Amino acid sequence: MAFLLALDQGTTSSRAIIFDDGGAIVASAQQEFRQHYPRPGWVEHDPVEIWETQVGVATLALKNAGLGSGDIAAIGITNQRETTVVWERATGRPICNAIVWQDRRTAAVCDRLRADGHEPLIRSKTGLVPDAYFSGTKIAWILDHIPNARKMAEQGRLAFGTIDSWLIWNLTAGGRHLTDCSNASRTMLFNIHTGGWDDELLRILNVPRAILPEIHSSSEVYGETRSPAFPVPIPIGGAAGDQQAALFGQMCTGPGMVKNTYGTGCFMLMNTGTTPIASANQLLTTVAWKIGDKTDYALEGSVFIGGAVVQWLRDGLGIIRSSADVEALALQVEDTEGLYLVPAFSGLGAPHWDPYARGTLIGITRGTKAAHIARAALESIAYQSMDLLHCMTADAGIAIGELRVDGGATANDTLMQFQADILGVPVARPPVRETTALGAVYLAGLAVGCWKGVDEISHRVPVEKRFLPRMGAEKVDRLTRGWRRALERSRNWVET
Repeated sequence: MAFLLALDQGTTSSRAIIFDDGGAIVASAQQEFRQHYPRPGWVEHDPVEIWETQVGVATLALKNAGLGSGDIAAIGITNQRETTVVWERATGRPICNAIVWQDRRTAAVCDRLRADGHEPLIRSKTGLVPDAYFSGTKIAWILDHIPNARKMAEQGRLAFGTIDSWLIWNLTAGGRHLTDCSNASRTMLFNIHTGGWDDELLRILNVPRAILPEIHSSSEVYGETRSPAFPVPIPIGGAAGDQQAALFGQMCTGPGMVKNTYGTGCFMLMNTGTTPIASANQLLTTVAWKIGDKTDYALEGSVFIGGAVVQWLRDGLGIIRSSADVEALALQVEDTEGLYLVPAFSGLGAPHWDPYARGTLIGITRGTKAAHIARAALESIAYQSMDLLHCMTADAGIAIGELRVDGGATANDTLMQFQADILGVPVARPPVRETTALGAVYLAGLAVGCWKGVDEISHRVPVEKRFLPRMGAEKVDRLTRGWRRALERSRNWVET
């Protein structure tokens, strides 16, 4: 039996999960790390803390499994994607905190890109929209605001990476500076048609090529570990951004197959095969993965605040003691009685792309209780996902048969049932909800020969529970009309 190690570096925690070659979890470990909010709309992480927590949980997972590094066939990496790290090549020291994907400090820069007429070019080359979400403007901000950074970058003394690159650099003791094409496609600097960094985009965003990593496929041996945490070197066999890894872990390997991950945010992806489909509904066209010479593409919609709205109920309002308490509180009432929560805490993602929207709680009456707010919070996750799927099916011209789901919030039966009701399609929940990590080890295992090909693992999609829609069409229509009215009231709130 072969064992594979997934390094799953997320927005709020670092996880390590060991799988056997049958796709079963053998052991895991997880550790949260600090979130930094230096100004309203700014979100940062300490890259060193990310590395230390990630290698720490990997060591603990091996210990929990009773395994050594010599027992691991390969490491697969999956990561929060657009989060941006810049470090010194000579020392490996970050020159500042990482700017997190949620950060909105470059929203005005993206406004200027649109005003200057660059949006059509950016969309056509990258499949993305000009938005502070992506890495390109974050890199430029760092180079322009950290003393001497731009000069050092142009001299080749600095390295940029998304979190996959940062982990691979540290795992190989600075031996490899690379990224995979799924992560590269989230930078606003990568041409999804040519498969490489684009000189015209680099010029427009003012990012020097010397700072960028090499681009590789999602499933190949990048090198071996050179860290004291792994006495026996382990091949690093693959990497993919967290949402692309989840799509692969759910084995959505054919055109029209859709998954939604419910994490800090919600991320819905539809596999569109080997042809990138341009969205008419403000969705993103992105690389799903590249295996060998074959690149798969996906349509993607991103909800910035998904499970994070439950964390806000816990940490901000204090109406629940733990995130798991939200379902019991929500079930104290039969419905929200017209209350809607739009959790636009850091703007709205697809299909609205409104960085100036802000959170809105509307429909409050004297009878509104904490339970109504909890239920409205859960329903907000489903409504935002509904908006994505409607746009996605319109773009692709495909009516889906089911929605495959994963992520921590899928344990909430109330949320999953409401999602099925409001979509009108079955929601399929797998027994192993860590499909992001599973996708990473599938990619790594393919690279080192644990499986002969994708067909050998494509049948591994068991369903633990299928939620069937049961809400009447009239009620669905009434609820969704109310959601759209609430959504409109959250738009363009911040004055510029």
